[in-house]
Amino acid sequence: MCGIVGAVAQQNVTPILLEGLKRLEYRGYDSCGVALHVDGKLQRSRSTSRVAELQQQIAQSGLSGFTGIAHTRWATHGAPATHNAHPHFSRDRIALVHNGIIENHDELRAELQAVGYVFESQTDTEVIAHLVDHMYDGDLFNTVQQAVRRLTGAYAIAVFCADEPHRVVAARQGSPLIVGVGEGQNFVASDAMALAGTTDQIIYLEEGDVVDLQLQKVWIVDAAGRPAEREVRTVQAYTSAVELGPYQHYMQKEIFEQPRAIADTLEGVVGIMPELFGDKAYKVFKEIDSILILACGTSYYAGLTAKYWLESIAKIPVNVEIASEYRYRDSVPNPKSLVVTISQSGETADTLAALKHARSLGMQHTLTICNVATSAMVRECELAYITRAGVEVGVASTKAFTTQLAALFLLTLALAQTRGLLTEEQEAEHLKAMRHLPAALQSVLALEPSIVAWAESFARRENALFLGRGLHYPIALEGALKLKEITYIHAEAYAAGELKHGPLALVTDQMPVVTIAPNDALVEKLKSNMQEVRARGGQLYVFADGDSHISSAEGLHVIRMPEHYGVLSPILHVVPLQLLSYHTALARGTDVDKPRNLAKSVTVE
Repeated sequence: MCGIVGAVAQQNVTPILLEGLKRLEYRGYDSCGVALHVDGKLQRSRSTSRVAELQQQIAQSGLSGFTGIAHTRWATHGAPATHNAHPHFSRDRIALVHNGIIENHDELRAELQAVGYVFESQTDTEVIAHLVDHMYDGDLFNTVQQAVRRLTGAYAIAVFCADEPHRVVAARQGSPLIVGVGEGQNFVASDAMALAGTTDQIIYLEEGDVVDLQLQKVWIVDAAGRPAEREVRTVQAYTSAVELGPYQHYMQKEIFEQPRAIADTLEGVVGIMPELFGDKAYKVFKEIDSILILACGTSYYAGLTAKYWLESIAKIPVNVEIASEYRYRDSVPNPKSLVVTISQSGETADTLAALKHARSLGMQHTLTICNVATSAMVRECELAYITRAGVEVGVASTKAFTTQLAALFLLTLALAQTRGLLTEEQEAEHLKAMRHLPAALQSVLALEPSIVAWAESFARRENALFLGRGLHYPIALEGALKLKEITYIHAEAYAAGELKHGPLALVTDQMPVVTIAPNDALVEKLKSNMQEVRARGGQLYVFADGDSHISSAEGLHVIRMPEHYGVLSPILHVVPLQLLSYHTALARGTDVDKPRNLAKSVTVE
């Protein structure tokens, strides 16, 4: 959450900062701002509108400079307001931007107020700016090293000083930050994508690093203050990944990119083998006797789906935990358990913290399913499978989810094979089905016109229920989450058998009930649950396999899926739920890609 860009150069850096903010805006859009070093003074422009509005402000003011920092914000401390927007100044000498949360900000605020600092915002960030100013000794790099030792919590910061032109100092602890290396210019950002087209030479800072950026110099020290060598990597962050093309929104684009994303994720998989997950995978898979999955949000629902696969096919016990809860409860650790984390960004703070907690309890076998090969999650885990969804800009996850499911199914098969539970015939059958997924997804996407008609009806409702059974219960949960995220319709999902244990009281003719109805072993049970809804006047909207013998009738609306897809059916059935949410949001006029109060890449607790 939140996005940082900083630069020192021999040219005006304002266009670089603004372009970087545009590419990072999906991380937070409550407010944004730019600060520049102009003739020995600090100048800034801030806005509670989007980056495009900030760009207009700066164009009108003519603000420019050779050293600067910029930020796009997701509000934590303090409401979205101009005085809370970054960059924050301290005594017109220090300018600072910050991602993360400082847990001891109240203590530091009181200390700084006692020596005369006046606070203009409610943010924890302004505390850091005043702390740096208070400790400033004429050397910003040295000062920041000393100041961050006073901070408790998570942060990525970039700071510059009016007294030191052509210098930006940055630091990270628990929040991602990269350095971009150029000739006669250097940069810092939350993500390499922010610097695409400016530099492809990227350094990934490690926990506790502090970096000094000057025109001809990048100097890094680690958490102990020792000089640190960090690898410079060539990273192709393609700008085309953040271009809309013919689509109206990024979410729509990403929904339709799913066939390609699945194909890319499975590229190179010619057979099932543990080594898909790392050189040590076979040894690890032979040693474990259970699995613990840690994830948040949509990734958590991917984990819940995988539990069905893993226990049914690989015959291994699985626990799935919400990462933000796991580390705060007393659990029973099992050193022979494989800890699996799932994250699109690989920087999700709650999931990283849960992973570290599991390791502290003696669970050393770790594996991550992640979309970013250079992320902290991948570096922290013993094993990994990198999904290839590409950049996902829309806050509501779509292609990241389906590629996670594809990777988790591969994990299921690899574990089943290691445990002697997968015959060659079964392996061939599963691989054939997985290779057909892109084509099957294209057929599902062709259902869009029928789903648009449903969306017009949904747009007039304020509540909805989602039902699923077995493998498709987590898909119902994901469908309800999508509707909540981008339409602001209150939606809940239930295992269909639970309907009679309470939620049925909510059913009226004003309550749409979305039902996932694959033609599996539970379809007859599901039909009984649907009758319970119809008997109470409820309106059923059913995504049914063609051979499930469910037909449209009064109060029963049916869209037929192109084919039944067996155990991989969840990957297909979630796509029409994504389309339903998207088109309902379109009909309601909400901001599809940037829903209120939310942001991408949740790097705070």
